[in-house]
Amino acid sequence: MESLLKGAVKFMEEGFLEHAELFASLKHAQDPHTLFISCVDSRVVPNLITNCLPGELFMVRNVANIVPPYRISEEYLSTTSAIEYALYALNIKTIIVCGHSDCGGCAALYKPESEFSKMPNVRHWIKLIEPIKSEVLKFSGDDKAKIAWLTERLNVINSIENILTYPGVEEACENGELNIYGWHYIIETGEIFSYDLKERSFKLLAIRKDEH
Repeated sequence: MESLLKGAVKFMEEGFLEHAELFASLKHAQDPHTLFISCVDSRVVPNLITNCLPGELFMVRNVANIVPPYRISEEYLSTTSAIEYALYALNIKTIIVCGHSDCGGCAALYKPESEFSKMPNVRHWIKLIEPIKSEVLKFSGDDKAKIAWLTERLNVINSIENILTYPGVEEACENGELNIYGWHYIIETGEIFSYDLKERSFKLLAIRKDEH
């Protein structure tokens, strides 16, 4: 806790001053350009890996960056509510679903029920991506590394498909009014692989020559 307090004081005395004008402009409103959906894993830091400043990203974070299919419910739907707000209140036009390597949430799919005795809600949440498990095991055999990255990538694709179930989203994408991207971030190398929706494959993220 002491390190956090020191960090907060350092921010007030140094970090804030560096961007004082920016924070002043954000006093009464936000206008983020991107909805960034990622895992709650502490190793995934959206602003760091995108080089974005405060106010640029509207972030939704949960275990394993899962987006459930759209539905209206009497339950308290945190992820669904946040995505609704981004789409229909903030009118965000870019969405990134960012999965990552060594994802504990994805790995949980292959854990025995006994390991969730004190985490029943986590287990229930992970069941949202249970269908991915059978697909992965068809192609991976006993290769643990292959199981991991296949699960992580199929999970990103699954979340993209579920975003398309939100009202008006599929039509907006077809009309070019909304862009959705899927990323697979490799923690130990810093590499980011982006999902090409047309070719249905992940490619190493790079700036095209015509964008220089």
